Amino acid sequence: MKFTAKQIASFVNGEVVGNENAEVYTFAKIEEGTAGALSFLANPKYTDYIYTTKSSVVLVNRDFEPSSEIEATLIKVDNAYQSLATLMMMYEASKPKKQGISSLASIAASAKIGENCYIAPFVVIGENCEIGDNCHILDGVSIGDGAKVGNNCLLYAHVTVYHDCRIGNNCILHSGCVIGADGFGFAPTANGYNKIPQTGIVVLEDDVEIGANTCIDRATMGTTIIHNGVKLDNLVQIAHNDEVGSHTVMAAQTGIAGSTKIGQWCVFGGQAGVSGHSTIGDRTTVGPQCGTIGSIKGGETLLGSPAVNAKEHIRLVAYMKRLPAMDKKIKELTKELEALKNK
Repeated sequence: MKFTAKQIASFVNGEVVGNENAEVYTFAKIEEGTAGALSFLANPKYTDYIYTTKSSVVLVNRDFEPSSEIEATLIKVDNAYQSLATLMMMYEASKPKKQGISSLASIAASAKIGENCYIAPFVVIGENCEIGDNCHILDGVSIGDGAKVGNNCLLYAHVTVYHDCRIGNNCILHSGCVIGADGFGFAPTANGYNKIPQTGIVVLEDDVEIGANTCIDRATMGTTIIHNGVKLDNLVQIAHNDEVGSHTVMAAQTGIAGSTKIGQWCVFGGQAGVSGHSTIGDRTTVGPQCGTIGSIKGGETLLGSPAVNAKEHIRLVAYMKRLPAMDKKIKELTKELEALKNK
């Protein structure tokens, strides 16, 4: 399917600079552009590529002013990255969707399946499950007894949703993620560890996306809850009885210990860790490999392990770089002091 620059501009409220009839049919990074491709420029580090790209059309921010001639047609928009995301979502939505239930799927007689769903081979849906409308459930997905999945959800191959868990509307669960496994609860005894039954559930609210091989544990009692709009990367661990606030995002290998409350609009870098039984306030940024101990007020940017305010961490790192020179100087001064004492 081809679109002209003029058509694309109408989709994103943009202004065409160049040939409004230039056609595109695919997407490409600006440095790898080819004829017929749509690219974008948002990061200034990539500005040089706009003068050499072979892409036919490039989305740029409205304040962009070229310093030399550009072969590609430009579409100026308020936010090039956001506009690209909008176009890519439209492109995905235009693709034909599969429908129907495979004869190789195993669906309990008591389960309820909504309209316009696609259920692939080797899917297992347990007793008293409810699947909403327009859901796509791909190969090998397992949905336990009593679980519920809302409308317009996409569950990729080999997703596991344990019994009684709740998935909201417009959720995406990537391959291998596990929703509702037992929390890590054991009581120490003289003879070892006795397992504590995990009787709670997991609730994902609307518009949540869970990355591949991410695990969200069911509550010991009550609910582990992931609120609206949360986006979790691959290999993230959310422990039992956690609560993750709306629109919080977590990069790969982040780990949140049990009974922790994460605020809204927080950002976690890769391999960040949060101690258990703590509260992280709204709009907190936790840097990569950062480890928090105890509760954190909202609105801070944290670095290091144990975590400290980003500005303080930068000062500490600067001091650490000076330590070898300081050590050498102290040794020299010690020798001089000893020499003076000997005199």
